Amino acid sequence: MIHNYKIDKENILAHEIIGLNARIKKSGDKKKEGLNGRIVDETENTIILETNDSLKTIPKKEVILELELPNNEKIDIEGVLLKSKPEDRIKVFWRKYHGKCT
Repeated sequence: MIHNYKIDKENILAHEIIGLNARIKKSGDKKKEGLNGRIVDETENTIILETNDSLKTIPKKEVILELELPNNEKIDIEGVLLKSKPEDRIKVFWRKYHGKCT
């Protein structure tokens, strides 16, 4: 059992990002830079960002995201590091750093 385990910049890849607030810091599409909102869905290649007025589909491979963690810490992460199926990304991280998943 892991006590007092919290999402942070070292283990972000082992966590679900749906529900986190995000801002697009840098994008291959300059019109998407500065968009912010809550991540409401994620696929292998995209995140869906709920902004004030609509849902925006953001390709992971072309962005740098600023994510706000539950403790209000903000971290920058290259979208390409998130580019995989969420469930696979989480499994790989845990296997690499914590042994086999059971």
